[in-house]
Amino acid sequence: MQLRSDFELPESDRLFLGTVPNRWEAVQDGDSRWVFIHEYQPPSGYQPTAVSVGVLIPAGYPDVQLDMFYFKPALSRLDGRAINALSNHMICAEPWQRWSRHRTTSNPWRPGHDDLATHLLLMRALLEREFARLN
Repeated sequence: MQLRSDFELPESDRLFLGTVPNRWEAVQDGDSRWVFIHEYQPPSGYQPTAVSVGVLIPAGYPDVQLDMFYFKPALSRLDGRAINALSNHMICAEPWQRWSRHRTTSNPWRPGHDDLATHLLLMRALLEREFARLN
């Protein structure tokens, strides 16, 4: 269910977001455009069990890749072990946790194919892999 839309997303993103059970919004924060997906359930092993996910929508998207993931409140491991490459980031005057995770040459952004849906699939895979890697 859409809560707010300060800017227009590509049709593929609107269609995808129409299929998710989560509340979502497209928010302009200064010069930055964000998509927030609320009540997202991360994989097991993380806490809290529901967070908001933020995705920065860069100028030139969808030809320009989506990058990194942001969570509010911050995710942590249930076992208390540290997670690498995290930092704090203010979005809409609220603290978010930034996960610095990027595509690689073996998994590049594919204009015309990749979009918000594939970015969130990558996010899920990286969340699962990060937890498995640190075990």
